Amino acid sequence: MLTNDELAKWDRESFFHPSTHLGQFARGEAPQRIVTGGEGVFITDRDGNRLLDGFAGLYCVNVGYGRQEIAEAIADQARELAYYHAYAGHGSEANITLAKMVMDRAPEGMARVYFGLGGSDANETNIKLVWYYNNILGRPEKKKIISRWRGYHGSGLMTGSLTGLELFHKKFDLPLAQVIHTEAPYYFRRPDLAMSEADFVAHCAARLEDLIATEGAHTIAAFIGEPVLGTGGIVPPPVGYWDAIQKVLARHDILLIADEVVTGFGRLGTMFGSDHYGMRPDLITCAKGLTSAYAPLSATIIGQRMWDVLTRGTDEFGVLGHGWTYSAHPIGAAAGVANLRLIDSLGLVGNAARTGAYLNDAMRAAVGDQPNVGEVRGEGMLCAVELVADRDGRRFLDAADGIGAKVVAAMLRRGVIARAMPQGDIIGFAPPLCLTTAEADQIVQATRDSIAEVLG
Repeated sequence: MLTNDELAKWDRESFFHPSTHLGQFARGEAPQRIVTGGEGVFITDRDGNRLLDGFAGLYCVNVGYGRQEIAEAIADQARELAYYHAYAGHGSEANITLAKMVMDRAPEGMARVYFGLGGSDANETNIKLVWYYNNILGRPEKKKIISRWRGYHGSGLMTGSLTGLELFHKKFDLPLAQVIHTEAPYYFRRPDLAMSEADFVAHCAARLEDLIATEGAHTIAAFIGEPVLGTGGIVPPPVGYWDAIQKVLARHDILLIADEVVTGFGRLGTMFGSDHYGMRPDLITCAKGLTSAYAPLSATIIGQRMWDVLTRGTDEFGVLGHGWTYSAHPIGAAAGVANLRLIDSLGLVGNAARTGAYLNDAMRAAVGDQPNVGEVRGEGMLCAVELVADRDGRRFLDAADGIGAKVVAAMLRRGVIARAMPQGDIIGFAPPLCLTTAEADQIVQATRDSIAEVLG
């Protein structure tokens, strides 16, 4: 086994890791992995372990690891023009080209794209633009944002508030007052087992109507939602959900923000989740799949009706005072151009549909009938296995036992990386879109064997 004790020591003594139990890591009680390389759907660590990354980093390495085309594009851009800002009409070939490529792929009705660095800053941009929009329209009281419990939209102040998961609120004084939450479209956890999917959709729409009535439609600016709930459990919506929700929003003149940080650029087997579910958003949030995480970059895609008001606002009040130093960074943009070309040339959107369906079907066949598996669900190249104490009675496991984390640890010993999702014993999968059926079989076998090991 290869070791580098000095590097490991520096890591524990110097590096503040995100989403980590700080005390345990600093004391050496929590695991540590130093990653040294990757190829296709596999990563390699400094100890020589080769692991199938069943979560594509964090849903993001869509084209797979080791794509030299993107590495070369980044290097070429760095040599030619490593940086220049995008303020006041400045651009580069890379960010202008990427803007055109994104708009060519965007759903109907979108007008422009703004580039940032990550999903959290893109959603911060979205909220600022929504507030600006309503101020320009003379509606200063229309500012609240409706999000959903179990949604994930970032971990900043506003974006952490939009997120509907306790972990991202606890001891941070979140959510902020401008954010309110409504029912998650999580049919497996419906309040009444007797509900059909249609009944549950009607229930979600009614809960949204009740919330709007309580708060006052004149105070509510926008509704934000992921096409498929991601970190909240990888939960596809019930049939008809987005149609029902959009009818409510239209009645009350409430904007729709589609958070496509996970689903954008192919993961559902369509270029965008909005197309997949017939959503008609006013704003679309993108990141992860935009560059396959080879460089940081995010995008806010702005719908025409919003764009018309934004331009009117600058005509009336001057320059729109929003931007980041690294907005539309040329290196990130160059990575994005190369990444989108690869997605097209390798046919990865189609592969996500085909191999994703194979993965979900194979997972259901392998573990769907096990007594501790409550549900196997997914869409495109997303899959989740929800573990329970009693499937028929829908009785959940004790969170203190950490069964989901134990299954994920057992999978790691079998050479497969999965993710233990928060707020439930849910095993999540979001592999690179280049996954093969043989690699899907490896994920399924590791899942089946690990569940058997932990739960018997």
